[in-house]
Amino acid sequence: FLAVYESHFTKHLTQTQFEAFRILLWLLTVHKQVRIERLAACFPLPILYQSRRKHIQRFLVLSALAIPRFWFPVIKAIICKEFKTGSRLIITIDRTQWKDKNVFMVAVIWKKLALPIYWTLLGKRGASRLSEQQALIQPVLCLLKNYELVILGDREFHSVKLAYWLKQKSKKQKLFFAFRQKQGTNQKKDDEDYQTFSQLGMKPGMKMFLTGVSVTKNKEFGNFNVGAYWKRKYKGKQEKEPWFILTNLDSLSEVLKVYRARAGIEAMFKDCKTGGYNWEGSKANNKRLNSLILLIAISYTATSLKGKTFRQTNQGKYIARLTEKSRHDRRHSNFWIGLYGSLWIHAWEFCSDFISIMMSNNPQKLNNYKKGLQAMSIIDKTA
Repeated sequence: FLAVYESHFTKHLTQTQFEAFRILLWLLTVHKQVRIERLAACFPLPILYQSRRKHIQRFLVLSALAIPRFWFPVIKAIICKEFKTGSRLIITIDRTQWKDKNVFMVAVIWKKLALPIYWTLLGKRGASRLSEQQALIQPVLCLLKNYELVILGDREFHSVKLAYWLKQKSKKQKLFFAFRQKQGTNQKKDDEDYQTFSQLGMKPGMKMFLTGVSVTKNKEFGNFNVGAYWKRKYKGKQEKEPWFILTNLDSLSEVLKVYRARAGIEAMFKDCKTGGYNWEGSKANNKRLNSLILLIAISYTATSLKGKTFRQTNQGKYIARLTEKSRHDRRHSNFWIGLYGSLWIHAWEFCSDFISIMMSNNPQKLNNYKKGLQAMSIIDKTA
């Protein structure tokens, strides 16, 4: 990954800064930690610990790490490689919070995962405002202007004003949206009286698609569509309430298909927290935290792309259990395969002498070992 985009990164970093950048990405992958203290403890520069810590802190406040300049060209190139120009991209917005940190992010759905595109740190707890949502989305609309975009948001982004803003933008760019609404939202059709979505009489297993709907009493925004769906009980589990999705898409099947893809950003947040990088452990200030999230975005994207390649070269079975009986979906994501494939190679490099002894003590398994070493070689070249 770094070899492919090295010319871009070295435009903005000195040689020393670029090497520090490479080391930090490696540390994120191996140690799965973003706390500066932990990174400094493992940073292999032969100077005092406190000097290593200050070295990392200085790196994280470099102006060169501005997201539009440092990251946008790379993620755009990746999207252009993974998606045909003019094709539909599913873009999802979401927010995650821990302690006083509040990260607001927009990402593109890719193979049931979400690849981060842009993010901001909100200077407050709780939900985002319309102006903050517009500020987050607008740069992405410009970046991906050659694609048809579908913007997704959960109940936090039920704002009809945001939907109306995107609807106005869609006159110049192919834009669609699907925002889940709260049950208490008011709606009506034509000259009917207003009623809340909860009054539509939805029951488990029911589906409904309303067209030309006006939403909210305070300001009458009209001519939206609404997809309603309540998943039926499955394997003893029952959804507590139905989905009510405000959209400008034309069919319920299309609405449900794209909205289900929103789960990709939840999977990404889990990977960035307990599943991969433990970013909720960071105590950095906002400037440094923003740069740490940038490093995570780069590492996460690179690792996911590696995982895709490991699968394509049929080496995934050496990294994880790919299938299970009675399980229809994949057990592990491309990110998981990419992460632990790289860690498997790092472990081999560190323990090769010990492993050679183990193999020599089991000559009956020599053919299996040869196949495994060949798989390691392929993975190592990819990683």
